[in-house]
Amino acid sequence: MKRSTFLRVGLVGAMLVFAGATVAHEALGTLEGTVIDSHGNPVAGASVFVQTSDGQHPHATKTDSQGRFEFERYSPGQYDLRASYLSVFTNWYKRVVVRVGKTTHVTLQLPAAVK
Repeated sequence: MKRSTFLRVGLVGAMLVFAGATVAHEALGTLEGTVIDSHGNPVAGASVFVQTSDGQHPHATKTDSQGRFEFERYSPGQYDLRASYLSVFTNWYKRVVVRVGKTTHVTLQLPAAVK
């Protein structure tokens, strides 16, 4: 086989790998949102928990200085979310839907006990 044939085969293979990665990424969605207190103010440093609606695959993150959080590259389906700050928890937000190629936004409000 000639060297140019090897280069073409390698280039085609690389293109297929990149195309597959792009398709796989597009088959996922994102969950993002904000944690607010009872007055509607963003809560920095709150913990946010997400799991599948059957209680599997739990993950957690912290909110940024604007009370925002994000869970990227999630499979389509239903998820439950909850936030906490200083041992005060929101209710579970049940069956939040993630769709292919979409971003789902959720606002989690902490009860009045947080100041």
